[in-house]
Amino acid sequence: MSTQGEKPENQPPDPPPDPRWKLLVFYLCFYGFMSQIRPGESFITPYLLGAEKNFTKEEVTNEITPVLSYSYMAVLVPIFLLTDYLRYKPVLVLQSLSHISIWLLLIFGSSILAMQFMEFFYGITMAARVAYSSYIFSLVSPSRYQRMASYSRSSVLMGVFTSSVLGQLCVTVGGTTFMTLNYISLGFMCFALILTLFLERPKRSLFFNRSDPVCNGTSPAELDKMNPGPEKPEWQKATAWQNLVIIRMLKELASIVRLPQLRLWSLWWIFNSAGYYLILYYVHILWNDIYSTTDNRKVYNGGVEAASTLLGAITSFAAGYVKIRWTLWSELVIAVVTAFQAGLLLLMSMTGNIWLCYVGYILFRGSYQFLVPIAIFQIAASLSKELCALVFGINTFLATVLKTIITIIITDKRGLALSVHPQFYVYFGYFTLLAVVYLAATVYVAMRHNVCRKPQEAPPAKELCSTAIEALGKDKSTELASSEA
Repeated sequence: MSTQGEKPENQPPDPPPDPRWKLLVFYLCFYGFMSQIRPGESFITPYLLGAEKNFTKEEVTNEITPVLSYSYMAVLVPIFLLTDYLRYKPVLVLQSLSHISIWLLLIFGSSILAMQFMEFFYGITMAARVAYSSYIFSLVSPSRYQRMASYSRSSVLMGVFTSSVLGQLCVTVGGTTFMTLNYISLGFMCFALILTLFLERPKRSLFFNRSDPVCNGTSPAELDKMNPGPEKPEWQKATAWQNLVIIRMLKELASIVRLPQLRLWSLWWIFNSAGYYLILYYVHILWNDIYSTTDNRKVYNGGVEAASTLLGAITSFAAGYVKIRWTLWSELVIAVVTAFQAGLLLLMSMTGNIWLCYVGYILFRGSYQFLVPIAIFQIAASLSKELCALVFGINTFLATVLKTIITIIITDKRGLALSVHPQFYVYFGYFTLLAVVYLAATVYVAMRHNVCRKPQEAPPAKELCSTAIEALGKDKSTELASSEA
């Protein structure tokens, strides 16, 4: 009886893992791979600008594409919360349905409004990616988080690479039309929807559904271990709203936001990723503007996307082996990479050679992907997995807000409505400004480091003098004692 009464007071030990966890992880990775097989995705822009849809560059640039940023910002927070509350699977089903809607609208839609709805559903699919990336944590024990997360990410990257190569081969070698590619993509998306129906719905999640029994191998979260004791903690006596884990985590996050590395890399995530995704949204229009051809066989968007994905995977992998003092050199590394990206954007804006533009884009994506795992590690180093997920969610939301503001001012027809080349000059100025700020931060950190190091070098001299004085005093006292004797 006493033993049963003591159980609620202490956290239970880690339960044994689900014996099916290997099969569940394999199935999730297989789904992640298949959900990326959309060979028509790399050719959406030439498809819209081509004879099959016949939209103008102004319509695609200033009326259709901006909707993606707006929809992504509108649905990001609701989907982030629903993903955890509904325990992943329903949101993955919603993502598959949105993908099907995208390709149905691409195939059968013919108006600007239809294409704007297509971009709206695309924003939903982007926001729903959080469901796949966090699903893996509900299947395995904490000791396997890092390796399993790498498996799930690798399966997605391999899916994107395979999809891009397949699309390019169909267009260049097989002479497939863009419309046929869209039908093929629709078929794969229907298959992905079927796969989601067989995903197992977890019993627990990060923020909600935490009172359910643990049966999937995950251990209690760090915040569940706060204030242990025979009496209930104060947060358990609070109202249901105040008792939400996410509310408690927001309060805890306010106390650790002052950490220098957390602040630096969060700011990098917000400002640089906003510019990065704007480049991804509009670079296909830039390619079409530099090299406009009616021969589909000479459109190499799929091959370029495949090469950039492969380079991104290589640089992400290589970043894990970079060993430097990040507390001292983080600002300099960010400044150099950002300046390199600014130079690439200037090249892409000024060149009339489509191959130089392709190479600039590939290197731009690879340099960004090099810093992503470093940022993840630097942010997550001192946080629990719940706080880490919350920080990344907040950073992504702020980056989306910034990206939307830039879109309204620069791209939207209600703003400046710039064409694609002037836009890239603006993006070049944006990344140049970021590089200057990071370089100034580097100089400040170096000066502060030198100032802090000088006082540390002075004490040994003082200690040496004091030691000598003490020794001299001892000698004198010894002589005085001997003379008195």
